[in-house]
Amino acid sequence: MKLLLDTHLLLWAAGEPDRLSANARTLIDAPENELFFSAASLWEIAIKRGLGRSDFQVDARLLRRGLLDNGYGELPIGSEHAIAVADLPPIHKDPFDRMLVAQAMVEGISLLTADSSVARYPGPVRLV
Repeated sequence: MKLLLDTHLLLWAAGEPDRLSANARTLIDAPENELFFSAASLWEIAIKRGLGRSDFQVDARLLRRGLLDNGYGELPIGSEHAIAVADLPPIHKDPFDRMLVAQAMVEGISLLTADSSVARYPGPVRLV
C-alpha cells in the first residue's frame, strides 16, 4: 500500500518515534508499504522553522536526505494537485494540510494523519 505521511507524522517518525501511535508505527514499519513524503511538508517545515516555531526545529534539508536514505519516495507538488485543492470542502484551513489531502486524492495514495480535523476529509485519509 502507498502511504503519504502528513508533516507531523514525518517529524515524529524521523525524530520522536515514541510520539507515533501503535497503529502508525505498524503501518510505517510494514515492509510491504511504500512510504512517501510531500514537498508540501518540507515547505511547511522550512517556513515554520523560519518563524521560530518550537515544534518545527528540524532542518528540512537534513530531513529530506534522511527520508530519501530510508527509502521514502518524494512526491512533488504539481499543477493537478494545486487545482484539486479547490474541490476540497472547507473542513480545515491550513494550506499545507489541504495540499496533502489533494495530493492523496489525485495520486490515489492513503494519507496518514494524527490530526482529527484532516481525517474528516473524504477520500483516502486515515487517522492513526
